[in-house]
Amino acid sequence: MGNQSKICKNCEQPFEEQFKFCPNCGQQVRDNLTVGVLFYNTISNYFSFDARFLKSLLPLLLRPGYLARKFIEGKRLLYLHPAQLYLFVSVVFFFLLSTTVIRDQVQTMDDEFKKIGGKSQISDYTGVNGEQALDDVKLDSVLLPLQENGIPGLDIKDVKEVDSIVKKEMVNAGTGGYFLPYRKTIDSLMAAGASEDVALKALGMEDDAGYFTKKFFSQLLKLYKNRNGGQVLQAIYDTIPVSLFFLLPVFALILKLFFYRRGSYAHHLVFSFYYFSFLFTVFNIILIVNSFLAVPFWIDFLLVLSTFFYLLIAIKRFYNSGWFLSFIKTFFSSFIYLMVVIPMALIVVGLIGFMLY
Repeated sequence: MGNQSKICKNCEQPFEEQFKFCPNCGQQVRDNLTVGVLFYNTISNYFSFDARFLKSLLPLLLRPGYLARKFIEGKRLLYLHPAQLYLFVSVVFFFLLSTTVIRDQVQTMDDEFKKIGGKSQISDYTGVNGEQALDDVKLDSVLLPLQENGIPGLDIKDVKEVDSIVKKEMVNAGTGGYFLPYRKTIDSLMAAGASEDVALKALGMEDDAGYFTKKFFSQLLKLYKNRNGGQVLQAIYDTIPVSLFFLLPVFALILKLFFYRRGSYAHHLVFSFYYFSFLFTVFNIILIVNSFLAVPFWIDFLLVLSTFFYLLIAIKRFYNSGWFLSFIKTFFSSFIYLMVVIPMALIVVGLIGFMLY
């Protein structure tokens, strides 16, 4: 008597009854849907959170360059795929960052922008009330010695009058950074219901401004009206995860330039995925620990600094080069990335975030 067959619920292909998995699509035959199964499948499908992740974690932290070398050698199912590992730890990092640092910074930025117009410019820079600051520095304390030394035309009554006028004008000047020279004009236009084009020209936009310039000034005016600087900061942070997908290949390109005879660009990309996975793992540890404990700054600094020495060891092992040559190439590749690529990326990310918020 032949084996009975079943129909796969997923691909609708027949298979023998004793099979536990469909030979065509691989779906499990008995896959009762529970909350646990649903949660596990979601994590497994999107982040490959399975035994390979746990098997990859210790080598990632303790054996620099090991996972990249094994992946290049052909062991591509024993450990988690470099792109999947990077995706998982980076998502965890930005989740932790958004619930701790970013949330607080966004709120602080919003609070500061809402204070625009309510204190003097001096308090923006000193953190004290403007009148108090001016009381601490009296003009007569500076000018009286000059008058006593016989400066022609200097009268003590004039000194006190100047002191009073300057104090009043500086306190009434208000705050607002870039907007300081334009505040009264913009506030008047807004109160009169003037059009946006009129307000933009008051901010300094020329009549023949192009689309990009007009968009920039429009965002500037929007920022002044809404006092929502935190939203600008949030928009900048939101663009960082996407930008990292472009920055990581740039780092791989830098390695390719320094090790142009050591494999194809894909080899350097594999190395970069694993190294950035290590970076995000270290940052995750720092964020988690600092959320529960008051860790001294120097400990966090040493952990961040250790990532450079990790890179040095990883490069030596992965590219099989000497210590001196590895150090030179590690130093210059890191210098180029941190001092050239990252600053340029921050400018672009900041501009994009401001233009899109």
